[in-house]
Amino acid sequence: MAVAAACGEPQSALADAAAASVELLHCASLVHDDLPCFDDAALRRSRPSVHRAFDERIAVLVGDALIVLAFQHLARSFAVNAERLAPMVGALGRAAGAPSGIVAGQGWECEASPPLSEYQRAKTGALFVAAAAGGAIAAGADAAPWRLLGERLGEAYQVADDVRDVVGRAEEIGKDPGQDAARGRPSAVAELGVAGAVQRFDHLVAAALDCIPACPGGAPLRSLMLLEARRLLPDTLVRRAA
Repeated sequence: MAVAAACGEPQSALADAAAASVELLHCASLVHDDLPCFDDAALRRSRPSVHRAFDERIAVLVGDALIVLAFQHLARSFAVNAERLAPMVGALGRAAGAPSGIVAGQGWECEASPPLSEYQRAKTGALFVAAAAGGAIAAGADAAPWRLLGERLGEAYQVADDVRDVVGRAEEIGKDPGQDAARGRPSAVAELGVAGAVQRFDHLVAAALDCIPACPGGAPLRSLMLLEARRLLPDTLVRRAA
């Protein structure tokens, strides 16, 4: 939605629909990620995970249904501007599948020692690329220049999540901390240490700000990105990390 606004469409129903579809896909990935065959997570967003609250079979079906709903919502919402539907479906499909989407990210997680950058680029960065590209597509702008912004924001988000997993508390992050180390997953903290990961996060945020394409609303977008960066890694967590 912020990218659509930066491209000159601050009140875009298509951007709302694209954002909702990305969020539906994200929720699907969380339901599946929490399953016993992956993380066996008890908490998600400070509530019992779907398979703990209901049943493992129901959780698989919920995740599948959310993926389908994401594309159904796009089809319905973009019917009023059909020429933008195909590129938007393509962007969301790349974020969902393989070789560069969240399915690929889950696949990397099944490997004994996956490369950190490829793992994070697929599992987390893919949805940020879809969001950035989707905002541009919804506004009728060229999506290509916005993909790099999505990649850098996605990696920054994952680095922040890695730090929060180490220094955050369950009531702050909405899930049980310490899961990366417990499950032997690759993380920026494991590779760089906590301080190094915080520095990497700051570098990625700066790089993301530097690659904002020329657009009517660049300044408000920069301000929003800085605000989100501080929300992801607030000073209290940074001090605790230090």
